[in-house]
Amino acid sequence: MAMQSPKSSVKQLALVDCNNFYVSCERVFRPDLINTPVVALSNNDGCIVSRSNEAKALGIKMGQPWFEIKALAQEHGVLALSSNYALYADMSNRVMNILREFAPLQEVYSIDESFLDLTGTANLRGVSYQIKQRVMQWVGIPVCVGIGPTKTLAKLSNHIAKKHPRSKGVFNFNDLSNLQKDSLLAKISVDEVWGVGRRLSERLAAYNVRTVQDLKLAHTATLRAQFGVVIEKTQRELREQPCMELTEVEPAKKQIISSRSFGEMVTDLNALKDALSLFVANACQKLRAQNSHASMIQVFLSTNRFRPELPQYNPSISVPLPQPTNDTLQINRWVDYLAEKMFKDGYQYKKAGVMLSEITPCTYLQMDMWEPKFQADNSLMRALDKINSRYGRGTLTVSTQGAYKGWQMKQERKSPDYTTDWNSVPLA
Repeated sequence: MAMQSPKSSVKQLALVDCNNFYVSCERVFRPDLINTPVVALSNNDGCIVSRSNEAKALGIKMGQPWFEIKALAQEHGVLALSSNYALYADMSNRVMNILREFAPLQEVYSIDESFLDLTGTANLRGVSYQIKQRVMQWVGIPVCVGIGPTKTLAKLSNHIAKKHPRSKGVFNFNDLSNLQKDSLLAKISVDEVWGVGRRLSERLAAYNVRTVQDLKLAHTATLRAQFGVVIEKTQRELREQPCMELTEVEPAKKQIISSRSFGEMVTDLNALKDALSLFVANACQKLRAQNSHASMIQVFLSTNRFRPELPQYNPSISVPLPQPTNDTLQINRWVDYLAEKMFKDGYQYKKAGVMLSEITPCTYLQMDMWEPKFQADNSLMRALDKINSRYGRGTLTVSTQGAYKGWQMKQERKSPDYTTDWNSVPLA
């Protein structure tokens, strides 16, 4: 296949994506699992959220409930592991720190994906393979590199790098001629495009848009009228017109939600308060990390909608705060009060959560003329965050926070916290 050299003015945006990330993290500390079918499970060991290539070959699907494949797993020796979020977050940070050295501009897109602006990089192909080699050598995680003139095409190129062995894990869309680009896009299903997916692809099929090339050539006005501005931006990106810039700093969140399904259904108010106190602690820590405070709290409870034979009850209450705050103690008192108001005996609660909204920077404070002037003292919260940052989340807690075990997430198959717990550090 003849290649043409990319023009110097063409953007070289790379998407570096870790392969089967959760499973790959487990294999770093369990090399005996290499070539073994392995899956990682979601909260409460419910669904498949990561699969090794061996598990994919057995037909195990992403999002498939674990109970559906237990017989298949036993027959083929599939190992299922509970998600070890502390391990995955730490391994992700190590990967992202390595990638940061290769580009002046980086956007961490998710726990296992990062965009890099490699425009102007000499020997781009060699550097791409160096990225793969260094992450593998220093962290033990396999990655693929996809490069394109836009984020959408970089994402698509990463898909090609993963699927086609000849690429050896690196694919640069910019290296193709226009004829080669058109031929390639005509062979890829439209549901492989970033943000399209199965449902939207079914709607697009009604307009004879079935491949990526079809989407690229579709009538723009019709696309916008039927599918909105987002799909129009996607089309423009496929036409090599950048519509999404790399963002180095993640914008502050306007809403923060902390919630979880319980490992066992909860019927006790104190156990419910215990769960909510953990959700408050997590939400407030995120709030303080972006130097913001919230003026609105919402608490919601939910019974198990998948058990229609049980009584159903799904209350939710929102309250405005007298003064905006990010203080865990203050917000926890409000949440306790709301939990007491909503709780009813005779129901089995499966999920609960806290949402903080009307979030503004701490430098902005709208006073209430009917309330006394409030002077916030954040020294206690700063000390709490500093201790938990140094010694691990949950070292210092507020309220009971974890005293009741029944509601906590099921992790019956969880591996040790190899990198975040001194007692779990592997011995050589």
